[in-house]
Amino acid sequence: MSGRTRNSIEESGDARKLRLAMDMAGRFFRLARLPGASRHPWLRPEKTDMRWLPINQDIETPEDVPMPLAVLDRIIDEASHRVVYDYCGCRRAYGCEHYPVEIGCLLMGDSAIEGGSSHAREVTPAEAREHARAAVDGGLVPIIGKARIDNALFGIKDRGRMLTVCFCCECCCITRHLKNMPLGRVEPLFPRLEGIRIEVQEECTGCGRCAEHCYIDAITVVEKRAVISDYCRACGRCATVCPKDAITIRLEDAEFLEKTISRIRSYVRYD
Repeated sequence: MSGRTRNSIEESGDARKLRLAMDMAGRFFRLARLPGASRHPWLRPEKTDMRWLPINQDIETPEDVPMPLAVLDRIIDEASHRVVYDYCGCRRAYGCEHYPVEIGCLLMGDSAIEGGSSHAREVTPAEAREHARAAVDGGLVPIIGKARIDNALFGIKDRGRMLTVCFCCECCCITRHLKNMPLGRVEPLFPRLEGIRIEVQEECTGCGRCAEHCYIDAITVVEKRAVISDYCRACGRCATVCPKDAITIRLEDAEFLEKTISRIRSYVRYD
């Protein structure tokens, strides 16, 4: 058997195992509707707090206020360790055809180096920033914070010393299963970034592109106009794909950077 054939078989088996793990996680989110489910470690707010950093370059901000990605840059610089993965488990599991599979998660903090995967490597701050920018340039949305489920997926004990940055696509990412959870369960675990407002403007023609790209089904088209529901997590993808530039993102809180960093520090140590 040739090396190429053997590697293909191994990769295929790898993908099947990953897909099984992701499917199981997806079923778990569906069970989150059950009474008492909030006692599970994966669904406890003190164990999980993840938020999206909008990727749209046309975000309106108050004067002299940094863009949302400044949160990621600062944490990268402050982190004790930075580990990047050679591929995204979600995109590899589902054979993603729309976004780069080779851009995996970025883990930071002391526990980031405890995974022991042969597909991960410790990097410098500059390399971590380069990895993040490649993800954003590829159309992926960073989601940053502590996710208890990631300790299970990466095989790392939860010591409150690991911060995760996933680079999500709408078609494969495990977060798409959040739409199966009631909003009251989603909000404490996956809150919106502080001070973000997303609005549909008069230019909207109701083409539906934004709804097609919303991973959580938070957008519907009503009477030829996009309507954004409270399920929206402010990832900014809708504004990026709108052909009429009819969706605006505003960052209204000038103190969002310090508030976001402070909140992250309240439940995970990464430096």
